[in-house]
Amino acid sequence: MLNRPFFALRGWWLAGVLASGTLLASKQAVAQAAESVEAQQTQAALQEQIDAADEQTREQLKELRRLERETRQLKAENASLTGRLAEEAERQQRLATALDTLEETRAALPVIEQNMAEQLSSWIERDLPFLREERLARVERQPDEQGQNTIERINGLLEAWRVELDYGQEMDSWRGRLSQDGREREVDFLRIGRIGFYYLTPDGREGGVWSAENGAWQPLDDEYLREVRSGLRMAEDQRAPDLLTLPLSISANDLQGEQP
Repeated sequence: MLNRPFFALRGWWLAGVLASGTLLASKQAVAQAAESVEAQQTQAALQEQIDAADEQTREQLKELRRLERETRQLKAENASLTGRLAEEAERQQRLATALDTLEETRAALPVIEQNMAEQLSSWIERDLPFLREERLARVERQPDEQGQNTIERINGLLEAWRVELDYGQEMDSWRGRLSQDGREREVDFLRIGRIGFYYLTPDGREGGVWSAENGAWQPLDDEYLREVRSGLRMAEDQRAPDLLTLPLSISANDLQGEQP
C-alpha cells in the first residue's frame, strides 16, 4: 500500500519533468523560429541595401559614362573650335592687310583716273580725226556725271579704251559734215580700221584721203574715187568684201603703233 503513493509521486514527477522538457523545447523552438525570422528579415534588409547599392552604382556608372561622352564631345568641339578660331584669326589678318592695301589703292585711284583720261585724250587727238567729238565725249567728265565716283569713272574709261581698240578692227561708213577750205558740205565718210580715212561727195565726183603726216585732206583721182565708192558699198553690206587699192592715211612706220 505504501508503494502506490511513491509510484504516484514518481509518476507525477516524471510527468512534470516531461512537461517541463516539452515546455523548454517549445521555448527553444520559438526562440529558434524567432531567430530564423529575424535572420531572414536581416537578410532581406541586407539584400535591399545591396540592391539599392547596386542600383545606385548602376546609376553612377550610367552618369559616369554620360559625363565621359560629354567630355569627349567637348574635347572634340574645343579642338574644332580652336581650328576655326585660328582660321578666323588668319582671315581677319588677311582682311586687315587687304583693307590697308585697299586704302592705299583708293588713295591712288584719282591719280590713276586722271592719267588714264589724259592718255586716252592724247591718243584720240593724235589719231585719225574720225568721230572725234563723240570719242572725246567718252573721256571727258560731263556735267551730268559729276555724281559718279572714281571707280565708276575708271570703268567708263576702260570701256572707252575697248571701243578705241574695236575701231582698229572695223570698217565703217557714215554721212556727216566736212569743213574744208572755208566751206562746209555733206559727204560720205569711209574708215578702214585706223589705217585709212576717206570721204566722197554724194555725186561721187570729189573725194579725199586724210594724211596723218600733213594733218590735212589730200584729193583723190578718179581711180581711187571708184575704190572709195566700192568701199562704201562694202561697209554698208551692199557689196561682198573685196580687195581695195587705196592710199593709206598713215605711213608704214606708223603701222606699228596704230593701236591705243
